[in-house]
Amino acid sequence: MLFGRHEHSANLEEGTYVSPDPIDGVLWAHILIMMFTFGILFPVGLVLGLSRNRWHVPVQTLAGLLAITGYFIGHHHKGREFPSDNIHSKFGGWVMLMALSQIIIGVLLKLHINKGFLGKVRQVMVKIHYIIAVLIPIVSWVQIGFGVITLEGFCHADHLGQCLAHGIMGSSFIAYGFVLAIMLYFGEKALASRNKSQEFYDSCIITAWGIVNTFTEHRWGQSWSHGDYQHTSMGIIWWCAGMVGILLSKNWSTGEPKRNHIPALVLIFTGWAMSEHAQHLMISTKVHAFFGLALMAAGFTRIIEISFVLKDANSDSRAIKAFQHLPPLLLVESGICFIGANEEQLQLLSAVGIDHSSYLLVLSSCAFLLYLLILGLITLYKYLQDTNEENQWKHGHVAIPSSDDQQIELNNMYQAPPQQSGVRRDSIDIVLDDDYEADAESLRHIPLR
Repeated sequence: MLFGRHEHSANLEEGTYVSPDPIDGVLWAHILIMMFTFGILFPVGLVLGLSRNRWHVPVQTLAGLLAITGYFIGHHHKGREFPSDNIHSKFGGWVMLMALSQIIIGVLLKLHINKGFLGKVRQVMVKIHYIIAVLIPIVSWVQIGFGVITLEGFCHADHLGQCLAHGIMGSSFIAYGFVLAIMLYFGEKALASRNKSQEFYDSCIITAWGIVNTFTEHRWGQSWSHGDYQHTSMGIIWWCAGMVGILLSKNWSTGEPKRNHIPALVLIFTGWAMSEHAQHLMISTKVHAFFGLALMAAGFTRIIEISFVLKDANSDSRAIKAFQHLPPLLLVESGICFIGANEEQLQLLSAVGIDHSSYLLVLSSCAFLLYLLILGLITLYKYLQDTNEENQWKHGHVAIPSSDDQQIELNNMYQAPPQQSGVRRDSIDIVLDDDYEADAESLRHIPLR
């Protein structure tokens, strides 16, 4: 059975979640194949698909084949053993189902069947294909995290709560850094079209997150602990500050969007509070302090970027300053450090004699590699988009935009570039109907005369 789980818990002692056996070569092969496939190939395939690049199908097909190979390898390893019902194994079946569904839908769309049942549901399949493609990198990140805690036997019993807190909050900071990096390159037009500032959206999310944390960090009906006070108070300042940020993100007299420092101040307060939390181990205290410093640095650099680098203006994607990469990079750094501050991991490091400086250098290296991947995906997408536009003008064809707008008039949509001022365009009176995909395909290459 493809998604069936193998039994690996025969040699586990009562109350343990991983055997003391070493990791064998087969399991290492599973880890490397799956990290390469879901961490690199599928995200690259997503970028290629969004750019309508001809390498999208080959890359996704290769990723699917490697995923199946890695999945079966993971069920035939020896050496270290785990409970048969571990979270990584349970969730892995759903991840594989998503990946295979994505490939099957992609193949059906590539066949361009516009008649019969498939023709009727084609638009639905296109949307499902897109949604799954966006979800796979997120789900893959979660599954990789499940793999790490399963490999070490972490996050069980009383450790589950703090493990979830570190994983969720750390991943949120990384996601925030990812979003800020994307906005550097593509946010200018998006914000202008919506007449909003970046801080409006940041403040909305901060407010919502703060409200959730305020009422979920403490288990109601039980006595308040030291940790409950810490995390609940942090949730309170998030929604209080977030509402101020929402108010300041707009000039209410003119309706124009405005920049503000509230999201950056929230990062500074959060970083300071987290660095002051009392810890049981010295290495834990040092790692949490470094995480707090990184988060505070992200807030301070964000303030400098807004007020002194951009002078309260939106970022210009055509002239990105070197300093503007510091806030998203430091957010990724702080997120990785917070995920790595898991108490069981730090207890293990303390037991084997690894000091905080060595560990933080390794975590920082992971943060740089992750930011490299983020920038690589963004750069690849931007390069492909620019190349597509150049090729369309070079070959003298009118480009059909890949949007979901169903009423697009082609008259005067494109003006001839200066170097082609002698090119004449016939009047083209065409309006796309509801079957946008079919029309876009048939009109993709309208020659110029």
